[in-house]
Amino acid sequence: MRLDKLFLPVLFLILPFGAPEAKDETVWNSSIKPQYFQGKEIPEGNDIIEIDAPYRAEDPALVPIKITSKIPQTDAKYIKKIMLFVDKNPYPFVADFEFTPLAGKADLAMRIRVNTYSYIRAVAEMNDGKLYMAKKFVKASGGCSAPIGADLDAAMKRLGKMKFRLDGEIQQGKPSLAQLLISHPNITGMQMDQVTRFVKKPHFIKTIKVTFNDRPVLIANTDIAISADPNFRFYFVPEKQGELTAEFTDTFCESPTSRAVCKPGKSYTQTVKINP
Repeated sequence: MRLDKLFLPVLFLILPFGAPEAKDETVWNSSIKPQYFQGKEIPEGNDIIEIDAPYRAEDPALVPIKITSKIPQTDAKYIKKIMLFVDKNPYPFVADFEFTPLAGKADLAMRIRVNTYSYIRAVAEMNDGKLYMAKKFVKASGGCSAPIGADLDAAMKRLGKMKFRLDGEIQQGKPSLAQLLISHPNITGMQMDQVTRFVKKPHFIKTIKVTFNDRPVLIANTDIAISADPNFRFYFVPEKQGELTAEFTDTFCESPTSRAVCKPGKSYTQTVKINP
């Protein structure tokens, strides 16, 4: 008997039909695209944006992704918004990020949760309304229900603390890289408390606003797939000396657009002076 025939059934056992690593487009085509982009064309390619992520995630609750724009942000032509999705997450919408020409570049980096083998998609909306998409397939499992961490009480005590990191020399009129770090557990509502064994209520960041001299640089609406203790890398153009300010609100805040105290939650601000 030929060896290839002998081992053929074994191969079917090892690689069953419908294996989870299949790069499935069903959810995108049947649900996400009709809900968010009904009747619109979204060409794929790397002319406008591209997305980079590990093919196999080391930690599904901390999957690093990077979105790179291929065009400068100018008054005549710029990326107005980037929407981020993970097809097979319980809630596929991850976040949307609004940009202005003041960003200089519509580049982003962050960490997200991925719940199962899935495409991650970034859809860019231009200032003329045209859409473009980049996608990356990632192997991960259990990111949205992964344990909160060893000490939730400690995480809650530092909740709301923020700081900026500015990479390199700040040059007037040129895109400058900044990083915003936020202390927040970003509880998804699917995680079990390791002590009480109860599922924790969702408590995650909903809005983020970054301004320079009160002009918007980056405005984001986020959901449960943003990882705990979020950090975002982005660009801004300091045209003169000024202040870079960040504000965020979470699901416990009653007034998500206010800098004032919200009950029972809060909005939080942090300012850094820029002197290019």
